[in-house]
Amino acid sequence: MAKVLALDIGGQRTGLAESDPLQMMAFPLKTVATGELMEALEAYILLEQPKTVVIGKPAMLRKGQTNSTEIIEIWAEKIHVRWPLMEIVFVDEDFTSVEASQLLIKGGMRKSKRKEKGTLDKVAASLILERYLAMH
Repeated sequence: MAKVLALDIGGQRTGLAESDPLQMMAFPLKTVATGELMEALEAYILLEQPKTVVIGKPAMLRKGQTNSTEIIEIWAEKIHVRWPLMEIVFVDEDFTSVEASQLLIKGGMRKSKRKEKGTLDKVAASLILERYLAMH
């Protein structure tokens, strides 16, 4: 089996997470500036060759649009054009940032460290990936 890559795409930053090869567990990977996402994807996909990219998309339960919905759809299209055989799956990302923050607090991470840009994003991406893995 191949690893699954998950993205928590934001206007400024994007969190990345990956599964293990058996697709049982999710791991925060890194956070990149959204403007540099294509380069990060090129490097990761070349090295790991995932078959599926999971993208967090807000408000899927409410069927509504949010501020980030448009940018997520634009990136999904860019990924599809660049890797047309890659499966792209949207997973509801509602409350993943809140859950990620709570996990970091429970894990004992200091407030100053939690406020560092990107820490939350990669953990949120791993929560998105966990939701996907739980469905499969």
